[in-house]
Amino acid sequence: MPKPEFVLITVEAPPEVPTQIAVDLNKTGIPVGLIGYEYRPLSKPVYFEGIGERGLGAIPTSGLFGRIAVDVASGHVVQIPDVESSTTHHVNRDLGSFSRYIEAVIARFPFYAEGGEERSEEVAEDLRELVSDIDGTPLADNGFWETFCNDVTIGNYADWDA
Repeated sequence: MPKPEFVLITVEAPPEVPTQIAVDLNKTGIPVGLIGYEYRPLSKPVYFEGIGERGLGAIPTSGLFGRIAVDVASGHVVQIPDVESSTTHHVNRDLGSFSRYIEAVIARFPFYAEGGEERSEEVAEDLRELVSDIDGTPLADNGFWETFCNDVTIGNYADWDA
């Protein structure tokens, strides 16, 4: 598999999303992807009413059934584990931090090439340090990035390194 590339695209926010978040989505944009199927942009953003204080504007998918969204009250990027859930997990403090971390993770890829999977623990710690330097907020228990780093630790991305 070729090395993933960091590319930003702009998206049009659903009309229910506040103006500042809509401007951020259109101006800052969102990454096209991460590695594998961990994150893929939706063809059209979706608004989830009744989740969070004022709702969420979902922008990409996360895993098989989840979504990454912007909490319209705080501007934080969160993960919805599946479309039937009203639970969210913290991802990043804002869209800019989210994009910078995806860029840093892609730049660090392939994860296991220098020393194989036996370095997976060290690689995951490197990624945790990266995210802490960029944002400082996303290593919450069960959070998107902490789960991602745990997956790196157990070798889930070894197949993508080939």
